[in-house]
Order: sequence, then C-alpha cells, then structure tokens
Amino acid sequence: MPGTGTTTVCRILSERYGLEHIYAGKIFRTIAEERGLTLEELNLIAEEDPSIDSLLDERQLDMALQRRDDGVILEGRVSGYMLNGPLESGGLTEEEVFRVWLVADLDERGRRLSGREGKALIEVIPDIEERERSERARYVTIYGFDPMDSDLFDILYDIVIDTTTVPAKKVAGMIAEMVDAGKEGGK
Repeated sequence: MPGTGTTTVCRILSERYGLEHIYAGKIFRTIAEERGLTLEELNLIAEEDPSIDSLLDERQLDMALQRRDDGVILEGRVSGYMLNGPLESGGLTEEEVFRVWLVADLDERGRRLSGREGKALIEVIPDIEERERSERARYVTIYGFDPMDSDLFDILYDIVIDTTTVPAKKVAGMIAEMVDAGKEGGK
C-alpha cells in the first residue's frame, strides 16, 4: 500500500542482511519505459490487459528464483501470494519465504507521500485512493482476490505490521527479530 514504508523497510533490511532488494514498482517502471509510457498510462492499460501484471510477476519471480541460493528481499503487492504454497515456479518452501504486509492509516500514508512528492495532502489522498482502486480491480480480475483485504492477511502473510506510528527502522527491527528467530511469532 502506498505510503506504508514498505520500500524504506526493505532497503533497511537489504542493507542489514546484504540481500538484493527486488522491487515490483521498479520492474513496473521499467516496463513502462520499455513501452514509452508513463506509470499512469501503463496502469490504465493494465486494467484492461492482464498480460502487464503477468509480465511483472514473471520478471519478479524469475529474478527471485535466480537469487534463491543467496536470498533476496522481494517487494510487491502480490509477492506474498506468488510465493504462497507449492508453486509451479520452482517450489519455494515455507522455510525459504517470510511474508510481511505493512499497513498504515490513509491520512498518515497521504502525509508521507505528500512530503516525499512535494504535493499537497489534498492532492495525494485521491491519488492513493485511485491507485488502490485500480490495483484492487486488477488483482481481483487476475488473481481472484484482493491482497489488501484484511480477511486474507492470516492466509497470505506471516506478519502484518501497522506502521502508522512506528518508524521504519523500528519496523525493520521487528521483522529482523522474527527472521532471526526463524519466524517464531509468525505462522
């Protein structure tokens, strides 16, 4: 979810563990550039053309599997789903995967994005809502579920952390404690 601190937390963990951070957003931007499109244009096309998300998933998963022996931090809205259970993709096991979902209050996410993008909060909140609407519609169509649906959190993720009032370094520390303890506290 935009503004929850996911990318910041992933960067902190990447540095802590010396692991590559594979970010779906960067891959999506690359696909947009390859096609000579803006992110907004590619988002609109992706609403009608599921091959965009399929390509994104394929690239992200291929990159993760190529680095399987070294470990990797994989960031994306449906990454937890792609890695859930027995996969045709190479069969990652529960022990190889730790799935985290970060949430935060919409106003706080808006405040964070407003500061980062230099836009007024009144502009950012509708942008977040539209982006989430678009992504939800795509995910329900392509995957048959909404990864932002809190009723599915226990199935899709090992831990869900509300970052509304928690700084990114502390969130990264919480995740690191669980990873270091072998997911005890998660599933």
